[in-house]
Amino acid sequence: MKSKIFAAAMAIALVPLAALSSAEAKGCLKGALVGGVAGHYAGHHGVLGAIGGCAVGHHMANEKSKEGEEATSDRAQHSANPPNGD
Repeated sequence: MKSKIFAAAMAIALVPLAALSSAEAKGCLKGALVGGVAGHYAGHHGVLGAIGGCAVGHHMANEKSKEGEEATSDRAQHSANPPNGD
């Protein structure tokens, strides 16, 4: 009974946060799904697993986007400075 109340309270508490950062939620849904399943099988802690999975998935998506931006800026820098024919 306490776990159901805790899960409902967490869901209600996280709704405003999800609404504020919905544009930047890359990776959160996939991470929450994987973390929730893993947490459920690791001792019925699905909600905690989903929260942790969301955080990790969001972090990994940010890292991936940073790598993509660096590669794009490197390509743009190399194409802006063509080698001399001298």
